[in-house]
Amino acid sequence: MLRLISLFLPTVIPSWRFFNTVAPSPRIEFRLIEPGQSAAHAVGGWQEDRPRPQHLRLWQMLQRMLWNPQWNEQLYLFSCAERLIEAPSQHSIDEINQRVARLLPQGAQELQFRLVFLSREGVRVVKLVEYESRPVPLAQIQEGPI
Repeated sequence: MLRLISLFLPTVIPSWRFFNTVAPSPRIEFRLIEPGQSAAHAVGGWQEDRPRPQHLRLWQMLQRMLWNPQWNEQLYLFSCAERLIEAPSQHSIDEINQRVARLLPQGAQELQFRLVFLSREGVRVVKLVEYESRPVPLAQIQEGPI
């Protein structure tokens, strides 16, 4: 009977030991650049893609526990970003470009994204840029299939 309980308990109570390491996820930031211009002519500064809300009401938290497709997509983007850091691939670059561009209005600008890690050093928060993509025309990304 004890053996049966020891086999059953891990299915009911999840174990977090399946992670190899626990590390911060890279954040995705983007900017739009005027076509034919250098990165110094960016339309705006770097912006965080899909920033988290500062405050959620209790009802919103409960609702998000049951239905949150936006967060599922954000987790997918985190996964693509982590893979891009570990083993760069065009697939990860394309996925991040397409999903960031989907939320932007159509235009003639070029989209560029970067992956940053935030760490705390004493009271300061330090931002480390790990990857910066090359600018790609926004219209070209938005036309492609997802």
